[in-house]
Amino acid sequence: MDVVIDNLPLYLQGFGVTLLLLAVGGVGALVIGVLIATMRIAPVASLRWFATVYTEIIRNTPLTLVFIFCAFVLPYLGADIPYLVSAFIALGVYTSPFVAEALRSGINGVPVGQAEAARSIGLGFGQSVSLVIFPQAFRMTIPPLINVFIALTKNTSVAGGFFVAELFATGRTLANANGSAVIPILLGVAFFYLLITVPLGLFAGRLEAKWAVAR
Repeated sequence: MDVVIDNLPLYLQGFGVTLLLLAVGGVGALVIGVLIATMRIAPVASLRWFATVYTEIIRNTPLTLVFIFCAFVLPYLGADIPYLVSAFIALGVYTSPFVAEALRSGINGVPVGQAEAARSIGLGFGQSVSLVIFPQAFRMTIPPLINVFIALTKNTSVAGGFFVAELFATGRTLANANGSAVIPILLGVAFFYLLITVPLGLFAGRLEAKWAVAR
């Protein structure tokens, strides 16, 4: 494991980029996902249609293809964006329909009477969603949302194939330079990913158990 200790600064640098991808991509996915989930239950048919088509197309498209579009097609169309920003966009867009579907499952779990009561006191659709439906839906949705972000953490490794020096790309570079120590290097990469995914998984499990008792 000497090769891991000797190159710890490189690991930490790659780990920092992975955390940045997770944070920015996650926030983007959450914002877009909330909008798409709202459209899925909107009273306007065209909004529901758009949200349904968006969800089905994006979540059935390979992540690598989304990265290719953001990293190469967008610049070809005139968008001058760094590769790191294209990675933010790709991860946010690709993850957003999974966020939207998790939120929609939470919305479906809110009793219909809650929305009817909101309308009976004069709240519009936007007010009903933001003040009544979403606060309850988020409570039921946080554990599956955390699972979506665990998947996002692992998906950040794809950015390493598109000129972003994240954790997996760092491990690949070290493996190429130290062919006799590939296994320790990859174990080091796995360790840093586990530093993110294991705490998230434990947190999701604790929340789910706590709210199951509360219900």
